[in-house]
Amino acid sequence: MKKCLLSIVALFCGLMPLKAQRNDHPNIILIVSDDHGRADMGCYGNQVIQTPSIDALAREGIRFENAYCTTASCSASRSVIMSGMYNHATGHYGHEHAYHHFATYDHILSLPVMLEQFADYKTARIGKYHLGPEAVYHFQQVLQADGRNTYEMSQRSLAFIEDCGEAPFFLYYCPKDPHRGLHKYPGKFGANKFGNLEEGYAGIRTTKYKPEEVSVQPFMPDSKCSREELAEYYQSISRMDQGMGLLFDSLKQKGLWDNTLILYLADNGLAFPGAKTNQYQPGINLPLIIKNVKQQNAGQVTTAFVNWTDLSPTILDLVGVLPKAEARVKKIAKGKPKLNPQSYYKNGFHGVSFKEVLEDPKHFKRENRTFASHTFHEVTMYYPMRTIITDRYKLIWNVTSGTPFPHAKDIWNSSTLQEALASPGQMYGRRSLYDYTFRAEFELFDLKNDPEEAHNLAANPSYEKVLSDMIQELKAFQQQTSDPWFQIWERNEALKEVEM
Repeated sequence: MKKCLLSIVALFCGLMPLKAQRNDHPNIILIVSDDHGRADMGCYGNQVIQTPSIDALAREGIRFENAYCTTASCSASRSVIMSGMYNHATGHYGHEHAYHHFATYDHILSLPVMLEQFADYKTARIGKYHLGPEAVYHFQQVLQADGRNTYEMSQRSLAFIEDCGEAPFFLYYCPKDPHRGLHKYPGKFGANKFGNLEEGYAGIRTTKYKPEEVSVQPFMPDSKCSREELAEYYQSISRMDQGMGLLFDSLKQKGLWDNTLILYLADNGLAFPGAKTNQYQPGINLPLIIKNVKQQNAGQVTTAFVNWTDLSPTILDLVGVLPKAEARVKKIAKGKPKLNPQSYYKNGFHGVSFKEVLEDPKHFKRENRTFASHTFHEVTMYYPMRTIITDRYKLIWNVTSGTPFPHAKDIWNSSTLQEALASPGQMYGRRSLYDYTFRAEFELFDLKNDPEEAHNLAANPSYEKVLSDMIQELKAFQQQTSDPWFQIWERNEALKEVEM
């Protein structure tokens, strides 16, 4: 009997390392919502909207104040997230789908491929994909669910997690909310309302908001139509939040919560003029919440500057395979020096790991600046912008200044914009629609004293040195990241000579 008991104990102890095998590498869930602004959740200060699951994640994770996407366009932004490279250097200049057909160079290594190759992760994606080609952004499994129903997405995801057994997993979890839908809602201005408010999703309780109670941000007009559309936008965010709660609770019940790295972010800001497709703050200064393994530094807030090129290097660093990934990326770059922009960046990626921020959110050694780069949204929306942001100033270079700023289809069709176009003063928030449409070549803003970016200081003689210094930094950034649009500087100088 004693021998039998010892055998059982030995067998039990022998099985223990199998469960602990997950601890060799953390499980990873990367949640990327669709067109979600930073101000539109409780943990970022919104007192109206109900986002209990995201707020709970923030209490157990680290919340970032200065997190930026590099381009406020869904497809292009996702290519940056998954490659660690600026999209102007990978060929993924805009939307991948339909007739737009932008895609990443086929030699680029993506996050799921690197996690599979270097750390034996099981990989799966669910919801919005919006990337190309598939061979570059390859996942072992493609899970099927309605992207508007995160309850269903979570159920399918949990089945995948169960199937992984003791192997570490990487789940790319991408709701299609709160992106505007394509449903027509003819109104006073013959435009769409928000359009993704179908109800009756299994497991989801509809949360409705009154237009008079929503929080209208300063960059938007406080109008009837904008309040109505914001109320609908809030509803889609609360719908998204509910299903995520199922996923989080199930991870805790299965004993996987402590060893699962969870990142919540958005691809770009909310789908209203002045945000999505722009380089203004509402379009690119986005939510980022990271729950580290064992809830390290839970509930803290950091002011560290990070952008979406940093995400893949950081995840690879936390897994412990960043040196392998960098070596492989640089080896590929060496064989393609004329095509591959990675040969111009010493560490292989454009982004830099911010692992040290997760280890100490208050004390870190990172630059207090970041860069952004936008070229296309839809193929008909060519409007390149290059941006540098510091803890005080922002400079936007509108490369094709003088041409009208183009509107994405969903934004153009919004009743919010159409109402502004029909208004006597044609104002949109604190900007005239004329200034919004026809932009100066350089837009320089003092973010400390003018957080709404309402006053362009580029032509102010008092800021001549600030402008000059930031232009030089922007040029250096473009050279370092092999930006094809760098040559425009030389072209513009040559044209000035012709004019003289």
